[in-house]
Amino acid sequence: MAHGEHRYQVAVEWTGNKGSGTSGYRDYGRDHLIRSGAKPAIAGSSDAAFLGDAARWNPEDLLLASASACHKLWYLHLCSDAGIRVLAYVDEADGTMIDNAQGGHFTGIVLRPRVTIRAGDDARLAAHLHHTAHEKCYIANSVNFPIRCEPVIVEEGQHA
Repeated sequence: MAHGEHRYQVAVEWTGNKGSGTSGYRDYGRDHLIRSGAKPAIAGSSDAAFLGDAARWNPEDLLLASASACHKLWYLHLCSDAGIRVLAYVDEADGTMIDNAQGGHFTGIVLRPRVTIRAGDDARLAAHLHHTAHEKCYIANSVNFPIRCEPVIVEEGQHA
């Protein structure tokens, strides 16, 4: 793993000008495109509750996805190092945000990964590695609200 400073760049282009710019709160669209290098663009908007397009990703979705994906990537790395073979991983994450006169903030995220490991692998260690992944997660270490993890570990061939 490369240690040191890493930089990331994205371009966010507003595409919601309906002809009169921001002449009124309801007169403009919230749509935008998120780009980074040659990667496919992400069609974004605000949450539908804030006059956005529900069919597009909103910043809150992306924050939740970032926390979930970062945790997963650390977890898979740690399992690989520990000799635990992860065969499937699905996280049904949930985030809560409070909207108020000051603008609002997230109050928490709950990650709910369901992990299938190879039969005979150490399920107790597999569960513990979620704690280590949380400690190492770049996103979890960068936010000012709690992120909890409620994993379910299933051995191959079993159902929970």
